[in-house]
Formats: sequence, structure tokens, C-alpha cells
Amino acid sequence: MSAVLIVEDERGIREGLASAVEGLGHVALAAAGLGEARELLAREAVDCILLDIRLRDGSGLDLLRELRKGEHREIPVIVATAYGDSDRTIEAMRDGAFDYLTKPFDLPVLLATLERALKQRTLTQTLPPRSTTPGSRSSLLGTSAAMLAIWKQIGRSAASDAPVLITGETGTGKELVARAIHEYSPVAKEPFVAVNLAALPASLIESELFGHERGAFTGASARRVGRFELAQHGTLFLDEIGDLDPLLQTKLLRVLQDGYFERVGGTERVFCRTRVLTATNKPVRPGQPSATLREDLYYRLAVFEIEVPPLRDRRSDIPLLVALALEGAPARAVSEDAMAHLSAHDWPGNVRELLHVIRRAAAMCGGEIIDTLDLPPNVRRVAGASPDAPPIDRLPLKEAIAALERKMILEALDRAAGNRSEAARQLGIARTQLYLKMNEHGIGGRGDKGPGSQQP
Repeated sequence: MSAVLIVEDERGIREGLASAVEGLGHVALAAAGLGEARELLAREAVDCILLDIRLRDGSGLDLLRELRKGEHREIPVIVATAYGDSDRTIEAMRDGAFDYLTKPFDLPVLLATLERALKQRTLTQTLPPRSTTPGSRSSLLGTSAAMLAIWKQIGRSAASDAPVLITGETGTGKELVARAIHEYSPVAKEPFVAVNLAALPASLIESELFGHERGAFTGASARRVGRFELAQHGTLFLDEIGDLDPLLQTKLLRVLQDGYFERVGGTERVFCRTRVLTATNKPVRPGQPSATLREDLYYRLAVFEIEVPPLRDRRSDIPLLVALALEGAPARAVSEDAMAHLSAHDWPGNVRELLHVIRRAAAMCGGEIIDTLDLPPNVRRVAGASPDAPPIDRLPLKEAIAALERKMILEALDRAAGNRSEAARQLGIARTQLYLKMNEHGIGGRGDKGPGSQQP
């Protein structure tokens, strides 16, 4: 049984809401204004607040802001008003409202929203304290067998000063591997200089890497030190090495062989005391179709070769990465159902895509728990939560019916962009029946999104 605080200055609406809340088996606390609400919050334990915006003694948004800054910051607040407009909606959601409803209330929508808010409150109370050092960890983490192998390779290569070639798909964290090698190496206190070769025009790469002398070309008004010199005695990381022009591959090979280079337009030898780490997502090994590196350069760069696994090959690390993405975010956790969807997704963009999805969902969800409908449609699985779940036609009849219902509801919600009224229409059922089915199948998320979500 939960305690719900109703802050509403219209007596009839206040009493009606209190009756509805009590009908759900909860305790209703009623306040006619901001002053009474503050007094009740000071002496009562409250699990959720239904808050009107326009009150006789001030704006409900002021109370919402107070709550988000004080000891009651984790209480979900459902904001309600008879004056639905974009400014108030944006303000309320920006200031941390769980959801925003307009009057006259659609009672089933209101009660379903209330139950979701109370569910989130219950989950929030089981969460560990927030991290006090957001962003303190690298996204290169994991306990899977694939990542343990990477840790071993990083340790072995860090003890040497030999070149390392890091391969893997986009978004797997190749630069993080390079940084870890540097940080655990004997030259950890020396510079780590990273260059994305694919982001530089081919005409400027030579000057960027090796520097140039004054007058070497039009616009060269002074000597410029290149990245090799900036990384002297430290580590130079060349990302996207597979995109390097063949002529520059030749010059890089000479630097690695001879241990010195000349600035563009100069004759002075600059001796190189720089460790070179490289990375690519392209085929570069000799014999691979469309290999982009010279064979002799490949063998120079790949004294050690580390292949970073894609996220789909280390799904057991996803919860750890989700926790990392939530550090310092508005949301603090992901529901069990949403985590199942995240673990089942193939993540073509790998860790970078996962972190983006979680940070976006954390910013957009209505509280501290990310639920299934807060995830992008392409991440939600509609055929079951587990990637190893058997096909529907192999399930017992009762489970097959439940799985089919769940699949159809999620598909309808996707087509309706989260608008539950429209999803119910597509399914040919009443909204109240849809809410009951969603609760039955553990389908959570935000309230209606789009026209038709509230009665006029």
C-alpha cells in the first residue's frame, strides 16, 4: 500500500481523485495548495504526487522544482493542468515530472500512469546510492571471456615498446584499448597523442604527422611540429590506419624502419623515440580481400595484434556497460524487461551505440527507471525477451497465447509511436483492456505519446 499526495485546489476534483486512489488500495493525502502540500511532505512518507499546476497560492511547477532539489527528489510527480500547452509541458518534463496529464482526466489513463509511477518508486527504493564520481570509469570494461582475453593482451603488449595493431568493428572501443596500453606502459607519464587519419584531408596528413618547415608550401609561415614530435618518448595512436594513402604508407614504413624522419620542406633529421599504436575497422591482413595496407607495413605495425570483439559476442558485459552509461544520468537503473531487450539486440554500432541508446533513454524517460517503451523501436524485441527463447509454436498453448499477445501489443505500440489510444484502436480493443494487458505482460514505459492520448 502506497501513499499518494493529491495537490489540487478544486474540492470536487480533489475528492474524486482521492476516491479513485483509495479504490486502488492506496492511501490518499489531500492538499488544497502549496502550503498544505509542504506541511504534509514534512510529516508524511509520500510515494507519489498528483500535482496541479495552477493553484491559488502559486504554481505547482515551483513545488516540482523544490522537490527535485531536496530530500524528496526521488518521489515521482505526475503533473496535471486544465491548461495544456507546449510551454508548460516542456517545463514540467524538463524539471523532472514523471508524466504530464491534462484535464478533464481520462481516468483509466490517470490510474495506469499512477500505477507505473508507484512501480518505479518501489524499484527506485531498491537501488544503490548514486555514484559520486560520474564518468570516472572507461567504457572498456567487462567480465566476459572475450574481454578477459583482451585484458591479457593489453597487459602483454603494455610491457613492450613494440607497435600494436588494434582491429575491430566501429564502436568497439579500439582507442580505449590503445589508451589502456599506454596507461599501463613504462611511458605512461609521457604524452599520448591520437590522430584520426580518416578525418584529415590527404594533402595535410604528412604535415600533421611529421610537421613542416617555414615556406614548405603556401601558407606555411612558420615551422610546425608534427604529431610524431608531440608524442616524443610517449605514444602516438594512428586511428583508421587502413585509410592511409599508399604514398604515406611508404613514408611511415621508412620512419618505423629507420627511426627518424624529416619535416615537410626540410632536411634536418628528427629522431623518433615514439611508440606507434594503430587501429582499423578495415581488412588489412595480407591475403584478405581488399586489404588496404602494404604487406611490409602490416608486419611492422602488427608485432602485437589485438582484435576487439563486437558487443554481440560479449552480451554478458551489457549490464556493466549500462551501469556505466547511467553514471550521472537522470535515470538510475533499467527494468528487468528492458534489460532483456538490450541483451537480445545485436548492436551493429557496438558499445558506442549502446551507450548512446542508454543515455538518450535516461534523458527521455519519466523517472529513474528505464523501461521497455523508453528504448528505441529497433532495440525492442517483439518476439520475446530472451534471444534463446523457443519459437511460439513450440510453447505450451497458454504460454504461446501470452507470447503472441505480447508480440502484437509491442508491434502495435511501435506502429503508433507509443500512442496507446492508437495502439488500442489498431488492436481492436478498449484502452482500458490494453492497459490491463500491458501490465499483465510486463510492458512498461511512458504514457501516451501523441494526439488522442487525453480527452479534450
